[in-house]
Amino acid sequence: QVQLMESGGGLVQAGGSLRLSCTATGDIFYTHDMGWYREGPAKQRERVALISRTGSTDYAGSVKGRFTISRDNAKNTVYLQMDDLKVEDTADYFCVARYLGTADYWGQGTQVTVSS
Repeated sequence: QVQLMESGGGLVQAGGSLRLSCTATGDIFYTHDMGWYREGPAKQRERVALISRTGSTDYAGSVKGRFTISRDNAKNTVYLQMDDLKVEDTADYFCVARYLGTADYWGQGTQVTVSS
């Protein structure tokens, strides 16, 4: 059974940093691209960052230059380093495993709150 388990959310002041982690169980890490999505207070869902099985990355324009996605295949873990956080980054962040562009599996979400 596949599970994605996120950690690392919390409360931080604007300009601060957080690192989210997502560890996958089940045999998907070598077959799936991994990513982070977020859902803000207005419940709009946004794709934040993606990393392919081969390590290629893609970012939403709103986070480019501030967020970095990486993966450690040996640990079945994907990370999202978030620097220079802004109030508008406040959201629930979800780890996602994608296969052929479809989000197959979702984590339970971790909350990030950025205060001014």
